[in-house]
Amino acid sequence: MRAFQIQSFDHPPRLSEIPMAEPKTGEIRLKISACGLNFADLLMAKGTYQETPEPPFTLGLEVAGVIDAIGPETSAPPVGTRVAVFGGQGGLADYGCFPADRAVALPETLNFADAAAFQIAYGTSHVALDYKARLQPGETLLVLGAAGGVGLTAIEIGKLMGARVIACARGADKLEVARAAGADHLIDAKTEDIRAVCKSLGGLDVVYDPVGGDQFKAAFRACNPEARILPIGFASGDVPQIPANHLLVKNISVMGLYWGAYLKFRPQVVTESLKTLLEWYEAGRLKPHVSHALPLEKAADALELLRSRKSTGKVVVTID
Repeated sequence: MRAFQIQSFDHPPRLSEIPMAEPKTGEIRLKISACGLNFADLLMAKGTYQETPEPPFTLGLEVAGVIDAIGPETSAPPVGTRVAVFGGQGGLADYGCFPADRAVALPETLNFADAAAFQIAYGTSHVALDYKARLQPGETLLVLGAAGGVGLTAIEIGKLMGARVIACARGADKLEVARAAGADHLIDAKTEDIRAVCKSLGGLDVVYDPVGGDQFKAAFRACNPEARILPIGFASGDVPQIPANHLLVKNISVMGLYWGAYLKFRPQVVTESLKTLLEWYEAGRLKPHVSHALPLEKAADALELLRSRKSTGKVVVTID
């Protein structure tokens, strides 16, 4: 079977032919139809992600497809069931073996491309805004990196939870995508003063930040007393240092959020969140945004779309 693999961190990933694995106890094998790409894939390719395996390994954190085989003594949905799985690796391939307890059965209305783009982006935003920040109706939410995979979902979910949403992205095209997702106010990170605009709008109650760097600093300075800041990632490459004395003076809370970790120490948080999100999807309240879908043989081009920030929402690799 084909797999887009990292053989060494000194060399770019490449499409290889590898033997098809058999599922072990506790696993299912999936005939993969689509794999959603994430910024973490770029970090894993360099060996800098917090959960990077030792090479060789196959990139691709989240997938959707059909169960093809079930490991011995394993409780799982039957062969032929359409599911999505967050596997952490192994998604950019024709087939993959994944933990059976992470398989989420898909509603018939959810196609494979959208399903592969669903779990991490929507799951991260929902757990961050609902479980962690306890976002309240009427509060003001700033979403940085608002046209990206997690950013657009944070806009959608923030609006569903009754917040006023300020979206910050770079350039008119990306801001238009954020506006279409429901943002109430737009900030162009290339030309506008984030702090000044946010202060003029009454300050911030919750900050959703997958960017870090100078944008984090500007948002921090626009926070109201008792604001909550959610560091989701550091796409800028700059991990901000937080002045603890400012936290104290304004009673600000900083709440780190790594969605994948909940699968290990509190999986019910993810399970309950995904149940809610799929109900919202079936009710027509969520609309996944996939800007690019490329075939497996163009996986390198798909990753480059992320690296060059030429995509909006999610990039998905489809597997025939």
